[in-house]
This record gives sequence, C-alpha cells and structure tokens, in this order.
Amino acid sequence: MTSLLSDARLAAEVAYLSGELLLTLRAASGLTGKELGKRGDADSNVLLLRELADARPGDAVLSEESADSPERLSADRVWIIDPLDGTREYGMPGRDDWAVHVALWQAGRGITDAAVAQPALDAVYSTGLAVLGDRKHSRRRFLVSDSRPPEFAAPVATALDAELVTMGSAGAKAMAVLRGDADAYLHAGGQWEWDSAAPVGVCATAGLHTSRIDGSPLEYNAAHPYLPDLLICRQELAEPLLEAIAAAG
Repeated sequence: MTSLLSDARLAAEVAYLSGELLLTLRAASGLTGKELGKRGDADSNVLLLRELADARPGDAVLSEESADSPERLSADRVWIIDPLDGTREYGMPGRDDWAVHVALWQAGRGITDAAVAQPALDAVYSTGLAVLGDRKHSRRRFLVSDSRPPEFAAPVATALDAELVTMGSAGAKAMAVLRGDADAYLHAGGQWEWDSAAPVGVCATAGLHTSRIDGSPLEYNAAHPYLPDLLICRQELAEPLLEAIAAAG
C-alpha cells in the first residue's frame, strides 16, 4: 500500500481490501457460523495491521482484535479499526449487514478520516466522499440492534411516530441512515470505540448528527475505549430525538 495516499483514501483502500478478503473467505473456506466469524476477525485484522504498518509506520493502532497498548495514549495519530463489525451476521448465510471499519484519530482533532466497507453490498463509504441520501420511506424508521435494542427505543419511536427496524453491525446501521434507508440509529447498553469511530467519522462528514444519547460529544482514544451509547440521525431529528430519549429515561 503506497504511503502517498491521503489518509481518507488509505482508509477506504484498506477497508476495501479487507472486505474482499472476507468475501473470498466466506465463499471458499467451507466454514460457517462462529468458526467463520472467528477466522474472518483474525484474517481481516492481520491484513489491516500489515497495510497500515506499511503505509503509516509511525502511527499507533487500536483494534478490536489486538492487545491494546498504552503507547497509543501519547500518540498523535491512532488508527481505530474493527476488522469485522457484525461477526455474528457474517457467519450467517445471506446476511449482508456486516462491515469493516477503519478510522484515523488525530490529537486535538478527533476522528479526521474514516471508511466503512460493506463488502456484501459492494460499497465503501469514506470521509470526503460520503453523501447524505434522500429519505426513502414516508414513515420515519429508527434502527436498533437486533440482539440488544435499547429499552427506551419503543417509547421514543411511539413519541415520534417511527417504525423500529432491527439490523446487525453498527456500521451497517449507520450507513443505512447515510443512504436514506432510515432516519436514525439508536444504541445503548454497550459499545467500544472501534464499533462507532469509522461510522461516526463518515456520517459526520456527510452532515448527519452524531453524539452520545445525552447529546454529549463522542470522544475517542480514551484510556478505557468504552463508549456505551450512540445516536446517529438526520439533523432535523436530533433535538426531538434527544428530548424523547431523555423523557423515556
């Protein structure tokens, strides 16, 4: 991977390469379920670490699939990656709601460059190129996790006359909002920085609202990289959603 690529282009390129690897593995390995997911996590992580080290040898990396190092806390540049977001869905035949996340955090600037690949959709979304799509449904649609939706999701949807739709992978849900397939993505109950860094970077660039569910900023490269909740939505829904979430407790 050439070191001459911009950071945004590099993020997109390595996310794409990882996605191609995952598609090939899914089609040819003969593995399924948890075994396929475990192998995909590992192989994708190796590829991303190798490509980033070749292109940006001085940068630190925070990966879901690698041991964390305190050295990143004093680094000016940290790549935050999720080699396979939606591991469970990846291991299920026919599911396309899984993704590859690659984001760059820079000291004093936050997430500056990012890419989310959805290989099963043949799509890569990146900062600088992401465009907010037109709404595709007459009724509002709010996306939540299919395995652990927030307790407040139902009353919030009722208050704002929205339909709740479940989906795997944080990246898949965030990109669905970006495309206009949904109006918001609501999450609470546990996430890590690698779950949201790249999706937030891409969505924010396209003009979507991104925050914690209390409206506070999403901050990355923390000593304990835990970000338990998230709101991504169209700007006109940010205030009513935050108010409805607060009212629902």
